[in-house]
Amino acid sequence: MPDVSASSHRLSRLAAILVVGIGLAVTAPPGAFAQTVVVFVNGEPITALDVDQRIKLTEVSTHKAPSRQEALDELIDEKLKVQIGKRYGLDIPDKEIDGSFNTMARRAHQTPKQFAEGLSKAGINVAALKRRIKADMTWSSIIRGKFPSVNAVGEKDVLTAMESRKVDEKDAVSFQYTLREILFIVPRGSPPAAFEARRKQADELRHRFESCEQGVPFARALTDVAVREPARRTSLDMGAPQRAALDATPIGHLTPPEQTQQGIEMIAVCAKEKATGDTIGMAQTREAVVSERYNAQAKRYLEQLRREAIIEPPR
Repeated sequence: MPDVSASSHRLSRLAAILVVGIGLAVTAPPGAFAQTVVVFVNGEPITALDVDQRIKLTEVSTHKAPSRQEALDELIDEKLKVQIGKRYGLDIPDKEIDGSFNTMARRAHQTPKQFAEGLSKAGINVAALKRRIKADMTWSSIIRGKFPSVNAVGEKDVLTAMESRKVDEKDAVSFQYTLREILFIVPRGSPPAAFEARRKQADELRHRFESCEQGVPFARALTDVAVREPARRTSLDMGAPQRAALDATPIGHLTPPEQTQQGIEMIAVCAKEKATGDTIGMAQTREAVVSERYNAQAKRYLEQLRREAIIEPPR
């Protein structure tokens, strides 16, 4: 889920059940004339089918099935988030929601189509997931726009917070790298044996690669190998696993090969120097402070919306 807003807060609310002729979560099966509404949130219904979908979605993503009340509370919160977005004229475009969905697919090393098919096989409606994404994105924009102090974390705030936190010595500095991505291309749809063969070829190059000056031209001469232009990146631009891989790779050498959708990829570390500005420890502390402020403010505002909302069972 995007941003820190993905950690929705559960607040208990009990509702009755009644049959009406409107369904929101998925298309009703042939012959079904109505779906069971569990609760109305400011006049907008949440159905039993919505609750079932949320339970499945949460179970797949967390490997733990929530209770029906927990799932209902989460759906009520999402209704309130989207409704307050509409009140402020904020409507997240479908293109941005699809972009977030596609990012989730890439992280799962799948195409959007494959990701959607996997969700469907697990009994999860893609539209239900996209509604959750929309609620999270809407809520993040509302909180950060309505309460700008959430992001106003200065250097003094960071240093004060660092005094009470343990920062690893390795995170006391950050580096700027000059990197070259080297990709051993594997056609889409190839069997696992093809990837394994290319991995062996990549390993052979890795053992022979001793400098970017000599290694890059040699790699370019290989069949179906792409070498991307140099890219400068800092430690702050990457996650911990990639930082660890680069830290373990001497200058002029290649990181271990990794499989991607395009083939087998390695990264050449052509240069590494100490970067100015925030260290990794400072950046992580700043992010933690922003997250704490965001969550506290989001909780207070959501509680306020709950108090002001009309949440009732159907009559």
